[in-house]
Amino acid sequence: MNAVELFLLGRTLMKIGEQALPEPPGGAGRYAGSTRTVLIVAGDIAAHPGTTVSEAAARTGLPQSQVSTAVARLKEAGSVETARDPADGRRTLVTPAAETSPRVAEIRATDTTAALAAALGDDADPGAVREVATALDVLARHLLPG
Repeated sequence: MNAVELFLLGRTLMKIGEQALPEPPGGAGRYAGSTRTVLIVAGDIAAHPGTTVSEAAARTGLPQSQVSTAVARLKEAGSVETARDPADGRRTLVTPAAETSPRVAEIRATDTTAALAAALGDDADPGAVREVATALDVLARHLLPG
């Protein structure tokens, strides 16, 4: 696999992941911004607790407005908490919520089998779906942080 194939595979996997995610309460159209943006911001906040929106924007390369919208969605879902910076009252610090929110628990419990089968096509052999799922488990074990 070359670098371009790896990049394209990553994009395909992101799309499959997005398809597997359960709809947010009230439907996806209720919120501005993409699920992908929210997941990127959530991952950045988890890796950098006590961060600001502008710091997260700089790290992720996303526009500050998109990070702000994502933080608002995450806060509404109970996934993050915000507080004034004691050192500078003008800044707001964002941290992961102390307790796992029902939305995060729902997302973490979501089975990806149907999304994988759909990506493989209507004539996908159940064995092929299991093979891909196993390969993804191996990749996750070796490549995901934590």
